[in-house]
Parts: sequence; structure tokens; C-alpha cells
Amino acid sequence: MAKKAADREHVWLQCTETSDLNYRTSVRVKGGMPEKLKAGIKKYCPRLRKHTLHKIKRK
Repeated sequence: MAKKAADREHVWLQCTETSDLNYRTSVRVKGGMPEKLKAGIKKYCPRLRKHTLHKIKRK
């Protein structure tokens, strides 16, 4: 089956330390959100110049 654009939703990843919205990604809406994304992802924060925990922020 081909993935449809309607099955995905764009969300922002917000740094937990600086509250900056550094990354924008798409996640699957149909079938639930993966546990990895709910807990947060370690991504690079340009302001702090190190890897920090980023959580999902919906606009």
C-alpha cells in the first residue's frame, strides 16, 4: 500500500531547555504516534551547541 499524505501530520520539535522550535517533521496520525516520539528525541540545539531532548509541539 502506498502512503497517503492525509495519513501524516506536520509537527514541530521543541527544545526542552531553550523552548526553541528547531525542527519540523511529519508523523503518522493513523495508527497512533510511536512511543519514541512521545518520550522525545535527542536532537542538536544550535543555540546551546549540544544535543538536547526535543518534544513534539503542535501549532
